[in-house]
Amino acid sequence: MHRPIELAQYTSGQFRTALAEKKIRPSVGRVGSCYDNAVAEAFFATLKTEIGTTIWPTRATARQDVFTWLHYYNHHRLHSTIGQNTPAEARTYYRQALAA
Repeated sequence: MHRPIELAQYTSGQFRTALAEKKIRPSVGRVGSCYDNAVAEAFFATLKTEIGTTIWPTRATARQDVFTWLHYYNHHRLHSTIGQNTPAEARTYYRQALAA
């Protein structure tokens, strides 16, 4: 039996099947919610904008570039949504506030 392919790539049957096979729980919620996954979508948009759509010669070099960018993103890049702090700083401030 062939299932029709849905146009919404992240809510498609194929995508959900692939997640289930890998025992990954999808993070998407209700269809049509404009706030669903906004943070994740903003993150990936920033990743694509800042490292581009390079075609790497190997998977290892792609991973290295992404991890280098992640270190920059978490420890040096300022974010307006967390008071012009880095994610690492915001996490530290949050933990300090919890401990107080």
